Amino acid sequence: MKFLVSILLIAFLSFTACLYLDWWSIAIAAFIVAVAIPQRAGKSFLAAFIALFLLWSILSFWLSSNNDHLLAHKMSMLILKLDNPYLLMLITGLLGGLIAGLAAVSGSLLRRSKSK
Repeated sequence: MKFLVSILLIAFLSFTACLYLDWWSIAIAAFIVAVAIPQRAGKSFLAAFIALFLLWSILSFWLSSNNDHLLAHKMSMLILKLDNPYLLMLITGLLGGLIAGLAAVSGSLLRRSKSK
């Protein structure tokens, strides 16, 4: 149950934080949730990774589909040298998931070191 609550809370806090702060506020949200909800480091990483992977992948697809993936096609040609906007959305989700996951591991390990 804590795992699902962590996923939902990280996704919600990250979404609302990114409305008002910079993109890296996702790391702060994942760190705070990992400190607040006691889990092992592996589960904290996985919860944050899943939350941000899904959040950023879905948001990038939704925003890109509003203009028929026009900008995503151009950016994928520029960055990846391939005309594959879906791969760009996948990479966006992976980067967000890794950033949040590493922040959650840091929060989990900080909580564990404080309790000893």
